Amino acid sequence: MNYQPQVSLEHYSGQAYKFQDRWNSYFHQLKLVESVKPQSVLEIGVGSGVVERELRSRGFQVTTLDIAEDLKPNIVGSVTSMPVGDKQFDLTLAAEILEHIKFEDVPTALKEIVRVSKSHAVISIPHPGYVFSQVIKLPLLPRIEIFFQVPFFWQTHVFNGEHYWELGKKGFEVSKFLTLTREAGLELVKMQKFADDPAHRFFLFKVHA
Repeated sequence: MNYQPQVSLEHYSGQAYKFQDRWNSYFHQLKLVESVKPQSVLEIGVGSGVVERELRSRGFQVTTLDIAEDLKPNIVGSVTSMPVGDKQFDLTLAAEILEHIKFEDVPTALKEIVRVSKSHAVISIPHPGYVFSQVIKLPLLPRIEIFFQVPFFWQTHVFNGEHYWELGKKGFEVSKFLTLTREAGLELVKMQKFADDPAHRFFLFKVHA
């Protein structure tokens, strides 16, 4: 459970963080956080810093935590053992974090998220697959998305230097992950996939005391 940074600081200024899907992911993270109106937010994983900056600009109190010291988080630490007091933050945001630890350590990380959170948690995890989508937009009417995905349920995930596991692949079913969240004390409020960011699945949880 002793994890080390997997990428360098320069990784977050590379091409992978300039694609539209990445920015769409930021948008959906922000929307879910804003939906429950927390005063204080713990963001696990500094990444490019876009989400932290945008949350601060919208008036939220944000504290960042990461194992990579060169990203200059407010707190250096791992999601599996956070040097943070109990119920210190209204909401914890862990976007594309849990896949960077071994699946057997996910229950520990989820319990840590519950421990430090007063009311809610937002989590997103890679959920790849074959995607079929259509977006319809008519004047003065909301955008309509038709979205369907076939996850790679037949694939065995192989560690690629960053991801130990991904949702939808063999042994990592969404239902299995949700069982772990319930056991940790998280109540599912919302689960979403989006046509403009098909590679991730987003979860909003309420935290039980």
